[in-house]
Amino acid sequence: MTKEGINYRKLWIWIAVLIVLAPLGLLLPRLFKSGGAWGEWGADELKDIAGYVPAGLKRISELWTAPIKDYAFTGWDKGGKSYVAYIVSGIVGVAMVAAVSYVLGKILKKK
Repeated sequence: MTKEGINYRKLWIWIAVLIVLAPLGLLLPRLFKSGGAWGEWGADELKDIAGYVPAGLKRISELWTAPIKDYAFTGWDKGGKSYVAYIVSGIVGVAMVAAVSYVLGKILKKK
């Protein structure tokens, strides 16, 4: 399962491990009562933390919305299901990046 010296099986195993570990980003801030995960603040949260929102961030903050808002699905925020939704969001994200990378690779390879 190698191509040009790259072991893709090991790569996908490590990606799967990282996806499964991703909920630590939700668990640890809650455990230490530190608020949201570092760097995942919206404009409102940043204003609370820093006291202001940079003009550029304010201007583009509404430009992009996540496909799966807050990494969760409606009704999954109770009973520990938020971690499952976080893992599913990771799988969806990896699949989207892999698909776009694959298509771009095919297009660029032809040129």
